[in-house]
Amino acid sequence: MSIRKKIADSEAVLNWVARRIASYIRMVNRNTTWQRIGYDELDALVEQGEPVIVVLWHQRLAQSPFLFPLDKGRICTITSAARAGSMVGRVQQLFGMDTIAMASKKRHVALSREVLGKMKQGISIGIAADGPRGPERVSKTVPLVWARTSGKRVFGVTYSTRHGREAGTWDRLLMPRPWRNEGVFLCREWTEKVPRKASEEQIEELRQSLEQHMNDITAEADRIVGREPWMPEA
Repeated sequence: MSIRKKIADSEAVLNWVARRIASYIRMVNRNTTWQRIGYDELDALVEQGEPVIVVLWHQRLAQSPFLFPLDKGRICTITSAARAGSMVGRVQQLFGMDTIAMASKKRHVALSREVLGKMKQGISIGIAADGPRGPERVSKTVPLVWARTSGKRVFGVTYSTRHGREAGTWDRLLMPRPWRNEGVFLCREWTEKVPRKASEEQIEELRQSLEQHMNDITAEADRIVGREPWMPEA
């Protein structure tokens, strides 16, 4: 094994990097004047011990520890088992979040069983609808499957800041400026119902509905802080 790979796989190095990323996230949160909009229903459900499914775009992961009311309940996020996804999980654990690594070899049935087990314990589930590899802002059907199986309500969450830049990653990750910033956390319930015996056509229609919901709330958050909303490439 090369020295470079040993360093990259070192637990000490990975934990150090995770702590640095967590410090940046906290700095952004501390030095930004935030609005928190649309959270009343989600807060109430979580405080009552009712788990929900929380969906966001991969682009808005940089403030994910603050997109859910961790002071009111627990959440388990689904991350990739690949190195980048593993780092996301390490960072989120530093904020008190549970995580499940979605290994490529893990069957969807096994993952769903694990997720449903968490919800039966009263733990909410969080997932990036277009993760872990994209395409950007193309929702997967996984949140729909879990909503259908569990009967739990689905909430789209997002954030935006006035000052920040997009990273050169597949998702164009939004990296907020960590000083003198203005931002918004936004939550909107996706109110469509997923039939227990939905056809493939119905699932596709619902997938597109969830995708549009996420684009709508993210554009709303961007407009609130004066950021130009994302537009699909022609």
